[in-house]
Amino acid sequence: MEDQIALQLVNPSDNWRERPDMDSDFSRTFRASIMGRARFIEDIVTDQVNEGVSQYVILGAGLDTFAERRPELGSRMRVFEVDRPGTQAWKRNRLMELGFDIPEWLRFVPVDFETEGSWLEKLQAAGFDRSQPAVVASAGVTQYLTKEAIADTLRQVATLSPGSLLMMTFLLPPELTEPEVRSGFEESEKGARAGGTPFISFFSPLEMLSLAREAGFSEVRHVPATELNERYFTGRPDNLRLPSGEEFLLAMT
Repeated sequence: MEDQIALQLVNPSDNWRERPDMDSDFSRTFRASIMGRARFIEDIVTDQVNEGVSQYVILGAGLDTFAERRPELGSRMRVFEVDRPGTQAWKRNRLMELGFDIPEWLRFVPVDFETEGSWLEKLQAAGFDRSQPAVVASAGVTQYLTKEAIADTLRQVATLSPGSLLMMTFLLPPELTEPEVRSGFEESEKGARAGGTPFISFFSPLEMLSLAREAGFSEVRHVPATELNERYFTGRPDNLRLPSGEEFLLAMT
């Protein structure tokens, strides 16, 4: 997949590809991991839309550009972007600066997952229909939240209409990652901490599955990085592959 819109949003300097943090093997695989998870999520969203699901919730949407890149798919749904108020305000202003309209089917829902109670109430106020199933994505978010906030998010999603599907990424504890990429993840953690957004939550696959079951999901599944490698990176002439470290939880109500 290609995302030129995100590049416009961020508007980096012309020499961004030459930065030292863009030139390491780990940086390359880390960026591939972000693209791999986005492709995986959007493939599942496509399947869900084709099966009649008409609501898509993006928790911690950040600079996600699904609505701008995939209007032919998004317009068949109601898309809810849930994120911190400041982040959303900046993104909306930037989209307008770039000439993007905000379509009627795209709804922004400002929420702070750590300090506010039920984000689900705000979702409903924005037009979400609790009586209908939804597909929910949370990518690259859990490492920044406390385990209590993650458990609360899982409990709220588990109350959605039967047939709703959650896709959530989580980070493995460093000792469960491949030795050759462990130092890279440690550097990423240091960078996140220096930027004021430290990694604070890590889960083994069994811990995450247990947390989802306790929240009330009827079906749960762990999708490892190796599965995304087989799906999207097999046979590449450059041998690019995703590192271990970020995994997926799939959970069905």
